[in-house]
Amino acid sequence: MTKKQQRYEELVKQYQTELYRFAYWLSKDPTVAEDLVQETFLRAWRALDSLQDEKAVKPWLLTIVRRENARRFERKQFDYADVDNDTIVDSQSTTLDSEMEQTVIQRQISQLSIEYREPLLLQVVMGCSGDEIAEILELNKNTVMTRLYRARNQLKEALMSQPQTMTGATN
Repeated sequence: MTKKQQRYEELVKQYQTELYRFAYWLSKDPTVAEDLVQETFLRAWRALDSLQDEKAVKPWLLTIVRRENARRFERKQFDYADVDNDTIVDSQSTTLDSEMEQTVIQRQISQLSIEYREPLLLQVVMGCSGDEIAEILELNKNTVMTRLYRARNQLKEALMSQPQTMTGATN
């Protein structure tokens, strides 16, 4: 096995789960998320020799996922339907209340505008730092921090305005 192949296999093992999670948040479709991750790794394979800084791997891959997702919309037009967004449910949660809270939070995040949703997802779901988010989104770090602050505030306001129906199933 060549050195490039070994490097690539390590990259796939280390990042495939995180990339899938991010792709799913972007696409809301498990099949599309799988396709995005597959295309991301294909592009990563082609450009692997040009990657110099090992610390830049995660932001580099996340940028590829974002761009692949954007290409999806450039290539074809989708038929839109009024269907509730799919939700990711934590399989370890066992209580109905916590599942309801998680669903409400996910829906509120998905309703944020893209300029606020993407940095928030990159930080919360992917665990990226402000610098990494700035690199991925090709923004100034101060802009990223402002968007994160505003995203949290919008999310907080939206959650505070929700009716208190999550306090139990005894109605």
